[in-house]
Parts: sequence; C-alpha cells; structure tokens
Amino acid sequence: MNQFKHALGSIKVRHNKNTMDIAPIKMEDPEQVILPMSQHIGAPCKPTVKKGDHVKVGQLIGDSDAFLCVPIYASISGDVTEIRQSTNMFGGSETSVVIQSDHKHEVVEGIKPPTVETKDDFIQAVKASGVVGCGGASFPTFVKFDPKNLDEVKTLIINGAECEPFITSDYRQMVDHPDDILDGIEATMKYLNLDEAIIGIESNKPKGISVLSQKISERGLSSKVRVQTLKSRYPQGAERVLIYETKGILIDAGVLPADVGVIVSNITSIASIARYLRTGMPLVEKTITVDGTAIKNPTNITVPIGAQVKDIVEATGGFKAEPKRIIAGGPMMGKTVDSVEASVIRANGAILCFSGPEAETAKQTACINCGKCHEACPFHLLPKLYSDAYEKGDIETLKENKLMQCMECGSCSYVCPARRPLSFVNHLGKGAIKGASKK
Repeated sequence: MNQFKHALGSIKVRHNKNTMDIAPIKMEDPEQVILPMSQHIGAPCKPTVKKGDHVKVGQLIGDSDAFLCVPIYASISGDVTEIRQSTNMFGGSETSVVIQSDHKHEVVEGIKPPTVETKDDFIQAVKASGVVGCGGASFPTFVKFDPKNLDEVKTLIINGAECEPFITSDYRQMVDHPDDILDGIEATMKYLNLDEAIIGIESNKPKGISVLSQKISERGLSSKVRVQTLKSRYPQGAERVLIYETKGILIDAGVLPADVGVIVSNITSIASIARYLRTGMPLVEKTITVDGTAIKNPTNITVPIGAQVKDIVEATGGFKAEPKRIIAGGPMMGKTVDSVEASVIRANGAILCFSGPEAETAKQTACINCGKCHEACPFHLLPKLYSDAYEKGDIETLKENKLMQCMECGSCSYVCPARRPLSFVNHLGKGAIKGASKK
C-alpha cells in the first residue's frame, strides 16, 4: 500500500470486474478485418500492400520511415479487397486496409524468433513486434525503451493496476500468462541494463498478485523483481500516479519517466514482447473484455486486430438489448465508439456496450461549489476554476493555474453532483492553450 507521505487525490469507483474469472475464449477469423494505418501515437503507416494482394497472418501491410511509427501486420489470411478511408473507433477518418478472410489462417513464410544479442537488437525487435502501449495509450514501446539518458534509468515499472471498471483483460494476462510477463521483464532488464522491476497491481486482484509473486520466487527473481500491492482506488494505473505509488517520485506533466530514472510499461505490452521474442509472430491479436448491460454473455475474448465490434459481440453471444452507447476502453477514460462497424486496434482493452440509464448522459445542473472535483483530482487541480475560465475564454488563467497538468482521468466529472463534464472541458481548455501558443 502507499508508503509515502504525500496524499494524491483518488476516488472509489464501482469495479464491476464481472469477467475476472472468465478465461478468454478465442474468436474465429471474421469475414473481414479493417486495419487502420494509425494505431499508435505518431505518424500513420503507409500501406505496403495493394488491392488484390493475397496476405497471410503476420505479413507486413503497413509501415513508414517516420520515427514515431510502428509497423502493422495482417491478422488474418485472405485478399486485400480495399484500401480506403474509413471511420475509426472514435469517429475520425483514416486510411485502412480491408482484408477478406479465406478462413485458412495461414501464417506468412519466414516467421521465426528474432536474433537479439545487443541493446540495439532488442530495441529493433520491440519495434518489429508491433507492440505499443496496450493499456490504451498506444505510445510506441520501442521509443519508450530507448531514452536518450538510458544509462540513468534503473527501474522498470509494470502497470498491472487495471483500475478502470469492467476491464479484466490485463488481469487475465497475470493469471493465464505469468511466465510471458516475467520473460518480458527479464529480457527488458537484461538489454536495457536495469536494476529492478516493480509490478504494480491493485489489491482487488489477489489471485494475480499471488500467481506472479509465486512465479517470481520459483524463478529466483526476488532480489530484483517484486510485486507491489496498490490500493484499489482510481486512477492508480495513470503513469504519473503509478510512479509515485511505487517509487515516491512526483513528476509534472511533460516530464518523461526516464527523466526520473524509470520506464513504465503496460503488463500486456511486456507479455507481448516476450511472445514475439519467443515465436517471431508480431502483435496480430488482442485479448479484450466485452461487457456492459447490453451484452448477453460478458466475457474476455482474444480477437484479431482489425475485427469489427459487431463481429466481436456476435462471437460472444450477441446483444441482449439494443446498445445506446458503446465505449472502447473503460468508462472513465474510454471513448464512445461511432459505429459497430468500427474495428479494434492494438491499444483497445475492452468493448463496453450499454443500454438503459447507464447509456444516458446525465442532465447538468448548476455548480454548487462543493469542491468535490478538487478533492478527487489526483494532483489537486481546480476543475471548477478551469470550467469558468474556459467559458470566458480566459487562457491566461488556465495556464497560470496549471491546467496542462490535467491527465483527463475523469475523476472530477465522476464525483460532480451537478453532472458537469469537467474532464471534457479541461480537454477543450488544453486545446485552447495549445491553439493560443501557435498564434
């Protein structure tokens, strides 16, 4: 539990971990997948295939010479039927490669474990794996693992908090694939020359804590790898919060973890790296949680990346009620999905489908100046002040009162009795600050 004196703000949310004890089922290849060329923070990939090409699982279909770019691979075998502009998970338009399945799931020739002998080999392998921040951030992992001051970095922090309600896909990694997690940790520590690794897991996941702790002991890693139990409070999984809870280091927005001697990786990302090092198969599938009041059979399911929401839900047993809201990710920081035609990308951890009151936007009322938003904020910021300043167009007040420190966790909106969309207003305010700085 928290061993440090400074108290970060946090809130207690309904965990709704309904699928914790459900091992993932495997989705059969759907009729088609739609693979957006932008599945990471950074420059989008450019298609390396054309309409009419036959592709196989693990075959490169998108890449770029841009620095912040991670290659994309075919997740099923079949024919490229289109390269088109399509609507992504969040309603935007981007180039996508559409593959029609041949239902053979043939693997591309030449798949084999990479040769890794040096740090540079390892970084290149991480890039080739297609792994990004699988917990939702989608930042290229190979860039995170190669900071300019790597010689000053000594600690690897693994994010197993999974503090968002409903999502249990990371938890299933802990329970079902603990050796992959530890293999990934050991490889990362070896090639980046790190001294210690800390796996942060919330206390509401006792089996995950137990399984990983036992494996660490069995493998003789206790002197350099440990599990740290975190309070089951939101948002424990936020990078800056996790660094404080495990190392006692407070950092501002914009400060890189490497600047304070740590690297942070999502637990599914680190396990995915281990699987690539062992098999040579890049990231072409993802375990996600499918849950919500509109879902007939809440479950965890391993799906081909690019599978559409409608096909994924059908594979779990379908809807039991018409969904009025579909969220990619968790209910706190996830994004509302524009259509069931949208496809899953590498960073998705869940598809949540709601009907009834849970799907409705609460009616806003006047602020009563209760201060709950300030108390809930992890860094004790001033959401009410930001909202007032944004409405007035007062950019200087937003800047002077450190709006840019907001990480948009949604805690302020969650506790607001007036149901004001404070986190979203903060997002708009940050955009206004950035826009003003360009003038």
